[in-house]
Amino acid sequence: MTLTEKQQRMYHYLRDFIQARGVAPSYDEIRHHFGFQSFQSVQKHLDQLEKKGYIQRTGKHLSRAIRLVEHGGRSVMLRLAGTVAAGNPIEPIEGQETVDVPEAMLGSGEYFALKVKGSSMIDEGIHDGDTIVVRRQATAENGQTVVALVEGEATVKKYYVRGKGVELRPANPTMQPMLIQNGTFEIRGVVVGLMRQYGL
Repeated sequence: MTLTEKQQRMYHYLRDFIQARGVAPSYDEIRHHFGFQSFQSVQKHLDQLEKKGYIQRTGKHLSRAIRLVEHGGRSVMLRLAGTVAAGNPIEPIEGQETVDVPEAMLGSGEYFALKVKGSSMIDEGIHDGDTIVVRRQATAENGQTVVALVEGEATVKKYYVRGKGVELRPANPTMQPMLIQNGTFEIRGVVVGLMRQYGL
């Protein structure tokens, strides 16, 4: 994917900073360098560079957790399998669309993409309208973000085992977890990546 002029300036700044100092700049250093008024502006630009496969952020909430990806890295076309709820469950929608995903985001296994609807995962950085990349698997570890079917309806939540039941926990303090003791429950995959569209 090609970069806009603004994205090129951001990428060159990151590259030159890392080459000169051996570490990535902090969000505050990026904000001051470009004269941004808020950290949200920094986040938006970094999201675009990550979506296009030019950087990877290697840890959550770490100020300097930015790694450059070799320019021109290959991308992979994934099937957009439909829409999944970050809120109340909704029926999964099968579709024929595809999305272009940086190969560096993927490992071994089978992957698919889903469009997110709702705001229950905003504290995990997953917003309404985002596209999540999911590794297809039927099991998960406590604390992982999963795509699950509950009584045949799809949802994305944090997964925890609770005795003989399961808790699907939103990442939004205004919403309540789903406690599943009986009924049909199935893990469809674990979320491994996120893409967001911005008009930079």
